[in-house]
Amino acid sequence: MQLSRRAFMKGGTAVALGFGGLRRLAYGLVRQGGTFGYGVLTADPDEVLDLPAGFRYRVISRTGDPMDDGFFVPGMHDGMAAFPGPGGRTVLVRNHELSPGAANTGPFGEDNALLGRIDPSAAYDLGCTGGTTTLVYDTRQERLERHFLSLTGTIRNCAGGPTPWNSWVTCEESVVRAGGDRHRDHGFNFEVPSGADELVVPVPLREMGRFNHEAIAVDAPSGVVYETEDRADGLFYRFVPDRPGDLAAGGRLQALRIPDLDAADTSNRGNPGIDVGQSLEVVWVDLENVTSPEDDLRQQGKSLGAATFSRGEGIWAAPGGVYFAATSGGANGGGQIWRYRPSPMEGTLAESEARGSLELFVEPNDTDLLDQADNLTIAPWGDVIVCEDGRGGNFLRGVTPRGELYTLGRNALNNSELAGATFSPDGTTLFVNIQQPGLTLAITGPWRS
Repeated sequence: MQLSRRAFMKGGTAVALGFGGLRRLAYGLVRQGGTFGYGVLTADPDEVLDLPAGFRYRVISRTGDPMDDGFFVPGMHDGMAAFPGPGGRTVLVRNHELSPGAANTGPFGEDNALLGRIDPSAAYDLGCTGGTTTLVYDTRQERLERHFLSLTGTIRNCAGGPTPWNSWVTCEESVVRAGGDRHRDHGFNFEVPSGADELVVPVPLREMGRFNHEAIAVDAPSGVVYETEDRADGLFYRFVPDRPGDLAAGGRLQALRIPDLDAADTSNRGNPGIDVGQSLEVVWVDLENVTSPEDDLRQQGKSLGAATFSRGEGIWAAPGGVYFAATSGGANGGGQIWRYRPSPMEGTLAESEARGSLELFVEPNDTDLLDQADNLTIAPWGDVIVCEDGRGGNFLRGVTPRGELYTLGRNALNNSELAGATFSPDGTTLFVNIQQPGLTLAITGPWRS
């Protein structure tokens, strides 16, 4: 069969991405095979997920499956993280991006028939079916041991992020106000300990801000938390906790500002543009009234000179910095990946002596290489693994520390987004979701060491 250029490139080519002061990414040598990645994709006979030769997947959870607590696996699988569990098990905490009215794909069955089985105090807003589920998985036996509902009563839990103290912070991508069927304001983060074995009491982390949340990442040395906002003119936030490791104790919410580019639009669809590889010193501006009843935190930040990012989504912390996606950034709107390097004195009064810096890490402007970067994670060997939420078929992409892109997988089931990529603590298994109809897959194969 003769492949088109688009199909050929999506099937497993890798492109060396030049930096060297270029205004946009310049494409270097195009290579088929495993120079940067793992080779061309092999068609999946079951038409679920195409992977390179030597890799395989197992579907470990589906929407509607009965869980051990008597409820059902909710739909709209989204962000996830994996944590070490007892006896070498992996604990997955998984988001469900469900909106009000999605009762038939929620955890309580058709028309929320099982809702009466929970204590009303265990739900943030009774009747809302967004939240998290927790899965205990044995990577050696490749077997799901148990799964259960761990947070409920929230709206559109899109992504979030793991903490160094082994909890998952789940984020509401909603700013719905109390009124009518909604009894509480939404737009907050909530913390779910990975060791919880039942529904946790939902505590909104109000001082982390109320806005259209996407994801968070924690700088382990300082305890500072970075937050993305899924808006065309969203900000990049940081939360400096009063007590690192105790998010409910409060802290300061700030927004990133680039002094040399006041109120910068980082999308690169206007002037001034930002070059790939360009390092920009940043400062952070304090935000007030962070529970934002009018959903105006981004306007407040822009008035203080904060930079805007075109749909900030996935984010993950790594030794080399904090990587985050701007899903609609770039000259063609195909997506960008940014890297923030924290100051050695991040979040302290001494920070002015050595400020953090921001770098545009990847901006291909070619949807054959990257189309709407969304959730991302860092592989054990240092590559960024990116889930696409694109305008056609969606792929798992890899990006090496040098900015070289390769293809790792393709959603062969449908055009749904991929989400929630995360590696097991032992490095053997990559978990990922196909958001609709709601599948969680465990991928194994000859990963790099």
